[in-house]
Amino acid sequence: MQARINMGKETVKELVVALQKGYKSGDVKMVRRVAALLDIGRGEKIDATAQTHGVSRSSVYAWLKQLMVEGVESLKPKWKGGRKSKLTKTQKKRLCELVKAGPEAAGFPSACWNAAMIQEMILREFEVLYNVHYVAELLKNLGFSFQKARFVSDHLDEAKRLAWLTQIWPVFRDRAQVVGAMLLFGDESSFAQWGSLGYTWAPVGEQPVVKTSGKRKGFKVFGMIEFFSGRLFYQGLDGRFNADSYIAFLTQILRQTYVPLFLVQDNASYHRAKKVKQFFKRHADRIRVTNLPSYSPDYNPIEFLWRSIKRRATHNRYFADFSTLAASVEDALLHFSAHPEQVKSLFTFYLNRMAEPLASVA
Repeated sequence: MQARINMGKETVKELVVALQKGYKSGDVKMVRRVAALLDIGRGEKIDATAQTHGVSRSSVYAWLKQLMVEGVESLKPKWKGGRKSKLTKTQKKRLCELVKAGPEAAGFPSACWNAAMIQEMILREFEVLYNVHYVAELLKNLGFSFQKARFVSDHLDEAKRLAWLTQIWPVFRDRAQVVGAMLLFGDESSFAQWGSLGYTWAPVGEQPVVKTSGKRKGFKVFGMIEFFSGRLFYQGLDGRFNADSYIAFLTQILRQTYVPLFLVQDNASYHRAKKVKQFFKRHADRIRVTNLPSYSPDYNPIEFLWRSIKRRATHNRYFADFSTLAASVEDALLHFSAHPEQVKSLFTFYLNRMAEPLASVA
């Protein structure tokens, strides 16, 4: 029968610190030794510990003896510079697959990789212990970078998005060009009176601060940008986005133009309202409409215009009253109205990837 060995909390804490030093230094032997001692401290039996770490029972007993006689201080890492040893091409390929799969798939509780986690995974999968400082360099050499994640809606239908890009959009674009129509991408945005924050240069250790009124009122804007020319149509709004205000905006555009209008819009509820559908039906001789796939703001280039306007008009700005906010946004809108070439540059995605030769149009 094997005797149970009890370790005090302080000893366990010191062993955890020693384990961290072992990982940091890249000392594989020390990591194995301390990990085994911690397992025993958690109540694991000698035989099971030896089997887990691939060593003999006598080795585990020897480590225990060293711990009891000389203390945790005797477990000093052998510091090594650079990497422990090279991974083969096959191992590097497998490492890339593991990193792409994410830390949760590798058994970690977090969904965010850090160098220490990847160091541990490499040791576990390939029995190679890199210095933790080298892990970042290794990942860069394998084509990875440290990035902030972004949200993607779980309602995305990639099949419908692909169909829109490869089938609906090219035909819609070509028909607009054949009949000499304006091809408009429309959307709406609200600019908050409390302003918006953006990056700027400042002295180290002195984070820029911007006053805010905290008022939740926003200046709302309808906008449409034209694919072929970069022309901007817009209308400021004090009230709410709804079917009536959308129809008023569309009516304004009809009065300002004489050619057919091919409109690309999203699936906002008031875009699909009964009143709006009746409006489109009454003006079918002038307006044709196609809707973007659901949850696809990245397919609407006017989203980039809104960002540009915020950088120009509201980032790091203080608006004590609503009129100052409205004037600032109006100035930015006037700027882009006067510079259609800047608006047209927002269509890079479509111009580079979708500017195919005219398709045959029935």
